[in-house]
Amino acid sequence: MARKLIKYTGNEHANIDYHHGQLKKVVGVQSYQVLRANRSHPELSDGYGWTYNHAPMLAYWRGKFYLEYLSNPVSEHTPPGQTLLVTSDNGVNWSKPKVVFPTYSFPIKYYQGSEKEKLNKESNFSVMHQRMGFYVASNGKLLVLAFYGICPSPHSSPNDGSGIGRVVREVYEGGSFGPIYFIRYNRHAGWNEENTEYPYYKEAKDGSFIEACEDLLSNKLATLQWWEEDRSNDGFYTIKGEKAFSYYHLPNGEVVGLWKRSLVAVSADEGESWSEIQKVPSLEMEGAKVWGQKISDGSYVLIYNPSRNNCHRWPLAIISGDGLNFDNLLTVVGEVAPRKYRGYSKDFGLNYVRGIVEGNGQPPDGDLWVTYSMNKEDIWVSRVPVPIRGHISEDVNDNFNDISINGPVTNWNIYSPKWAEVSVVEIPSTKNKSLKLSDKDPYDYAKAERIFPESKRVSISMKVLAKQTDYGQLQIETADSKGIVPARIVFDSDGYLKVKHGNTSGGLKDIRRYEDNKWYEIELMVDSINHEFTLRLDNEEINTYSFFNSVTAVERLTLRTGNIRKKPDVDTVRNEQNDLPDSGEPVKKAIYLINFVKVKKV
Repeated sequence: MARKLIKYTGNEHANIDYHHGQLKKVVGVQSYQVLRANRSHPELSDGYGWTYNHAPMLAYWRGKFYLEYLSNPVSEHTPPGQTLLVTSDNGVNWSKPKVVFPTYSFPIKYYQGSEKEKLNKESNFSVMHQRMGFYVASNGKLLVLAFYGICPSPHSSPNDGSGIGRVVREVYEGGSFGPIYFIRYNRHAGWNEENTEYPYYKEAKDGSFIEACEDLLSNKLATLQWWEEDRSNDGFYTIKGEKAFSYYHLPNGEVVGLWKRSLVAVSADEGESWSEIQKVPSLEMEGAKVWGQKISDGSYVLIYNPSRNNCHRWPLAIISGDGLNFDNLLTVVGEVAPRKYRGYSKDFGLNYVRGIVEGNGQPPDGDLWVTYSMNKEDIWVSRVPVPIRGHISEDVNDNFNDISINGPVTNWNIYSPKWAEVSVVEIPSTKNKSLKLSDKDPYDYAKAERIFPESKRVSISMKVLAKQTDYGQLQIETADSKGIVPARIVFDSDGYLKVKHGNTSGGLKDIRRYEDNKWYEIELMVDSINHEFTLRLDNEEINTYSFFNSVTAVERLTLRTGNIRKKPDVDTVRNEQNDLPDSGEPVKKAIYLINFVKVKKV
């Protein structure tokens, strides 16, 4: 009988009619955009204007985050391709991308793949494909790696075994790189020292670099990430693997291996041998990746898209447990930004999540950091607080005075694009800080969310300032654990404070004009028993309004600089959407400040 492997024991399932899956959220996740693709203004993005950006990998080494990702001009599997690298001291602010592995032109006569007749006879560029990004060697060196694959057509696979090989170079602490070498050729496909541009790693003059490479080559777990691009039968791999391998160690020393499409195996000898790879039906996923990791509190997590729709990848969710049994399905990120640029095989949503591989560093905060691409065009990171929590038990009495600039905003869920940032600022003073939501993005928004104890009746109060009245928008709403919104008030772009309630025929009702640069104290008395809410403004009662959605309790306060979005949805066709007009052009920046937030059961 085959050994029973891991399983999901919970009863929660995502409803992908909603980007957040109608799941409870992990408390305190902070998500930051690393790269915003921009074809019309490359200088504001990667310097190239390329709009297919994907497969990010993450490491933490000597006080810095390192993130690499691959890039093509427009589409997946369409050359030329290159790999870029960015760094950050805090995970919030990231450096300008540097090319770490440039485009590569290969001699067509050595290509042995099945689609040779489709190659361009004059210009044959490879694409990058990587399932592994970094390796911290036992001698302390940081290696960065990628794979040069070949795609004669967009329908080809660069990881079919006919690609050129895997390249490596050293990352120096100052931010520069060592020379590029091949660490493993696809020799069975005809590639070797004689017909490739970069030398073999053994030719390096730095003996400690060679030592680091051989340390990696001897690591059967780290190198199993290479199998699908290599597919060699030379005995280097201990198992015929699958796609997008990740792994973690159990307390008894066994290793759990995970692949796409809910595939799992176990090794008792550090990857020298494996149990039979099995499909785990309770892990609901399709072609996107799954990431498994032991986190700093000793528990284990799996992060993936709990969806059976391969082209619509949302939400990004997490389950936690003891490494074998997992429960408590929660949303990590439930935002799907509009896709700005059309391209072949650019799946909507949160694609190909990766964390930090064992041995590749642990940020000092002890939290879980993951990276992913949004719509295969923008690169993001998320900081997930440890321990993983899906609820709050204490009342909220938040100011931002003790929050450091660029530090985590405790217990707040932050969604912060490059052009719609969420940050803590020293306004009105250094001792009296505020949460700032700014927005100059024509299609995305800034969002800050505070989870509070689930309540049938609750008082929500806050102090808000709008820097302008004639453009921008701030929506303030409350929601239940599934994200159903019963009440919303809006600082709108026509200078009116408005409310959405059950008798507004789908629109918004004007309350009164608001002034720019003026603080307003707002209180919402939310009554889920009588399905109504009362609005007070600067201690003056305005009115009581009926819910526009019925809920039995509420548990979230949401601040958002734009309308709630429902597209793309499960009926959106992946390859038919055109480019969004002027997506590379910023609009006038709107700014909103939140000085305090209090939430109390009544």
